[in-house]
Amino acid sequence: MNGQSLPARVWLALWNNPVLLLTLTTLTWAGHSVVGRMAVDQISPMTLTCGRWLLAVAPIAFAARRTLRRDLEILRAHWLYVLAMGALGFTGFNALFYIATHRTTALNLSIIQGIVPAVVLVFARLAYGARIGALQALGTVATMIGVVAIAAQGDWAKLASFAFNSGDLLILLACLIYAGYTTGLRSRPRVSGLGFLAMLAFVALVTSAPLLGIEIASVGFIWPTMKGYLALAYAAFVASFVSQLLFMRGVQLIGPGRAGVFVNLVPLFGALMAVGLLGEPFATYHAVALCLVVGGIALAQAGPRLPPSRAKYD
Repeated sequence: MNGQSLPARVWLALWNNPVLLLTLTTLTWAGHSVVGRMAVDQISPMTLTCGRWLLAVAPIAFAARRTLRRDLEILRAHWLYVLAMGALGFTGFNALFYIATHRTTALNLSIIQGIVPAVVLVFARLAYGARIGALQALGTVATMIGVVAIAAQGDWAKLASFAFNSGDLLILLACLIYAGYTTGLRSRPRVSGLGFLAMLAFVALVTSAPLLGIEIASVGFIWPTMKGYLALAYAAFVASFVSQLLFMRGVQLIGPGRAGVFVNLVPLFGALMAVGLLGEPFATYHAVALCLVVGGIALAQAGPRLPPSRAKYD
């Protein structure tokens, strides 16, 4: 490092520290729930869904420029797979997520999203025949009980009568879609991570445009306020771009298995932010659900994993 400036040394230290990179990644993912909640009445859901990819696709493509031409040649042969992954994993998840922010709290959004790793285990079993060990099964059940506790708001009479908050149900549906997207990543063609991300971002932009048109036609459009523009910038440049770079580098340094453990921090960080930044009430059932979800994710990370993906991670 002789002759390097202080900023360069700091950058290298950050870029080669997987724990810090992955912790920052989970912080940005957790912050997305808080930002989404803060954007309510500041920018309409489909404007945020379409706008984030409109802004994000250019910097992602620029970052992928070295391999993008080769990647596009390969991905053209898998266009239906790419279309499904972008439309469901990016457009579908985010559209439901932003609608849900209008109907539930950032605290609930954060904790319920913790169900994704457990559902991925189930989907991986169905799609790839991956074996689920006893600890993984226990963790999956614990995580799902935690999510049910949130949906029922600690009132089991609501569970018996199916009187759930519509926002909680929407984010739960969004998480099921994202779990399917995550499982589908195992079949990703042999392309670079950034090239694949760039193509999915383009698909998300195209598939979210009709939703924005419907929103405008139904008089649901809200012209963004300054807070709305800030939320859009966070979603586009931090959640869609920076966090992906950080995560890919973390995976490159320590592998997808060890990197995946850091997802445990997302519901925890999200809950702390929702209470600390938004002042949302933290009830006993939230504490119980958070323990079940985070503990369940930790258990679900134990035991056998999927065989290595055919895709090249870089």
